[in-house]
Amino acid sequence: MVLRPRWEWALHDGAGQALHRPVSPVFTNQFDAEQWLGEQWRALAPDGVRSATLLHEGSQVGPVLSIPAPADADRG
Repeated sequence: MVLRPRWEWALHDGAGQALHRPVSPVFTNQFDAEQWLGEQWRALAPDGVRSATLLHEGSQVGPVLSIPAPADADRG
């Protein structure tokens, strides 16, 4: 059995608490994970997502990324 690397996003609310919904897909490479967030952040904002942390095999890689609230996203 071949184990593939797991990349996924931990999504957080404005208080920094982990959200159980929406859920990030699991990716086999970092590029695809980053591309997904770049394409989906506007759809995540109305669901209360205010930050995202990229995880590789469950460990944080890179900084916490802020996701603007919907009103902020419309302006920017």
